Amino acid sequence: MNKLVLAKYIAIVAVIGTILFYFFGHAAPAVLLTPDAGLIGAGRVLDLKLDAGRGVLKAVTVTAVQGGKTVSVLTKQYATGSHQAAESFSLAQAGLTDGAFTLQVRATSSAPGFGADRTTSRDLPFTLDTRPLDVTVVTVANNIYQGGAGLVVYTASKELEKSGVVFGDRFFPGYRQGGNQYACLFSFPFDMAPAAFVPKVIAVDKAGNERLTGIYYHMIPKTFSTDRINLTDSYLDKIAGEFRDRYPEAKTPLEIFLKANRDERGRDCKLIGDSSRKSSPLPLWQGAFLRMPRTAPLGGFAQARTYIYQGKAVDLETHHGFDLASVAHADVPAANSGTVVHAGDLGIYGQCVIIDHGLGLQSIYGHLSRIGVKPGDHVEKGQIIGSTGATGMAGGDHLHFEMTISGQPVNPVEWWDAHWVQDNITRKLELVKAAGAR
Repeated sequence: MNKLVLAKYIAIVAVIGTILFYFFGHAAPAVLLTPDAGLIGAGRVLDLKLDAGRGVLKAVTVTAVQGGKTVSVLTKQYATGSHQAAESFSLAQAGLTDGAFTLQVRATSSAPGFGADRTTSRDLPFTLDTRPLDVTVVTVANNIYQGGAGLVVYTASKELEKSGVVFGDRFFPGYRQGGNQYACLFSFPFDMAPAAFVPKVIAVDKAGNERLTGIYYHMIPKTFSTDRINLTDSYLDKIAGEFRDRYPEAKTPLEIFLKANRDERGRDCKLIGDSSRKSSPLPLWQGAFLRMPRTAPLGGFAQARTYIYQGKAVDLETHHGFDLASVAHADVPAANSGTVVHAGDLGIYGQCVIIDHGLGLQSIYGHLSRIGVKPGDHVEKGQIIGSTGATGMAGGDHLHFEMTISGQPVNPVEWWDAHWVQDNITRKLELVKAAGAR
């Protein structure tokens, strides 16, 4: 091949390469719409994310097409230099009727320097559903003490995406019991002002239509005990031995104690909340819960504890359960039947077991010296699950017993009371069974 032919060949390759780079030098923008199909209500917010990668975003349009009608839902031009964008919109002003329609999304980007525009087009199928969602509360009375529990049973006219009880910034999920029936355990949090406790049932159907319904209830405010705990050097040395590796920046036993009592406690509460998401949708327990026999209470529920060191208050925390003391390494029975969702270390709780009883209700057994179950095990009421101990932040051998609803601590005393369980929980769950039998 002579030099002239080689030069022509190189020139042709360069032209072809330039053309290819012009048209294909950067990828078309990525488009992610959530949700991207299915039932949708007019008020549901759709989230659109755009990513041009190495390219530069120029514009996006979203159009709704239904029958012969075409409606612009979103049109936006982007400033020079934009690579990513996030938009939110609804169909509230689109004027569509119930039924099938298509959302057409068109996103365009350009090359950062030289090159043709690239466009991503997506046609996404939806069905508009604006039919009202009807929710009927079946339970007619809830007498609920501060720190205590309540149960509401309700029905819904359509299949639900989400439901439960809501007030303030708290949400307690409801669980489908079969057909159109739902049950929700909730609490009157011990740390909430009574004026802020206004529980309502919230229900959201598959299309995103929402309904908020009131509950018949009578709240009973309650005060809780306080305690002052003197921290001894021997106790702080014990805690330092347990937690020193987790807080190497802490220089003294007191600093280690304070780190654990605050930071570790927060992480433990989050893990307990996460465990509640594994709850069975159906009740696994029966009747009253078993209190560990032959024990004396050392500390009660929602007790505000001031920690004193060398005559000065150094911390204030709230106790979420009951401390029950017996002989050293006493057998610990499961308070009721359920499924083990945690068995192992849990920060300030030490060696700990969490049992799920369904509907978000869980029992917690802390400071154990021995664990005799593993996650996934089914346990029966009274079955021995371990032995008491002094692991974690315990000052001596005892059981820390705690109960939670969807991660919120509740007073175990109610659940130990057979009459309370029958009147406030069992009879209401029987409404579900009665409705199912009809």
